[in-house]
Amino acid sequence: MHTYRSLALVATLLAFGVVALGAYVRLSDAGLGCPDWPGCYGHLLGVPDAPDEHATALQRFPGKPVETGKAWKEMVHRYFAGTLGLLILGLALLAWRREMRERASPWLPTALLGIVGFQALLGMWTVTLMLKPVIVSAHLLGGMTTLGLLVWLLLRQSSPRPLERPASLRPLAVLALLAVIAQIALGGWTSSNYAALACTDFPTCQDRWLPPMDFAHAFTLRRELGQTGDGGLLPFAALTAIHWSHRIGAVVVLLAVGGLALRLLRLPAWRRWGIWLAGLLALQWSLGIANVLLSLPLPVAVAHNLGAAALLTATLALNFRLWHRPASNEFAYIP
Repeated sequence: MHTYRSLALVATLLAFGVVALGAYVRLSDAGLGCPDWPGCYGHLLGVPDAPDEHATALQRFPGKPVETGKAWKEMVHRYFAGTLGLLILGLALLAWRREMRERASPWLPTALLGIVGFQALLGMWTVTLMLKPVIVSAHLLGGMTTLGLLVWLLLRQSSPRPLERPASLRPLAVLALLAVIAQIALGGWTSSNYAALACTDFPTCQDRWLPPMDFAHAFTLRRELGQTGDGGLLPFAALTAIHWSHRIGAVVVLLAVGGLALRLLRLPAWRRWGIWLAGLLALQWSLGIANVLLSLPLPVAVAHNLGAAALLTATLALNFRLWHRPASNEFAYIP
């Protein structure tokens, strides 16, 4: 049991790191730092760095010269993601041992292993399909799903201090969680289409409340990066529509999560949760505004991705506390 708990904790922390590295790779334009998968210019360990290795790589991949810095960023991300996959494999194997099955269902870690396998395919397709927006966005959502399930797995093993669970909090918590998930999807679509700087002022966009927008092309899923569905150049109005939609999503999250936080603050037993939610919400809004006004500085943009992961974790943990009823055969572990 102790090994299982420790492995789950390490995997959860590593998942946060993988989310941060994925954002760093994407935002530093290193997503195609390696033109092949799972290696880099044919190297499973390291990247080509000697002149003769560069020449060989150029022969194997014409028109794709080695950019060592970007290649290393991509490979470090793959190494961390691969390590996370091995940890999740270990969790799944441990979960099917008899003594573990008697304490908790093994299906959650098993499903998690399947998701990680599909996530690896999305990582490959991200490279082979040349950063196709729907694939990149799905890869981001897969990373967040992996993180969320690991958090749920970790929470399932704890026995926190019992709290009164007002029924009125449950629909608010579900609404807040759904709003955060939808906003993460919109954020991924904004990032994968490089639409974060379609509006460079705030709270207006292009000095207007309603700038020219093209929603039809903005949310066409079957298209290449920077192109419309029929292969034409994606109009700037489509990028504006993507960015503007992400801002509207932020307002929805503000209302849903903010309303829940205010409700929690009025309940003494839940006040700490309200403070945490309000603080994360304020931080995430501040980072989003800073990204716009400061033209997407890399540290702030990566922090914004981590803020989304933290907000997802917080709303998910709150839903766990409000909805989950421990079975008698689950872990009785008090952290």
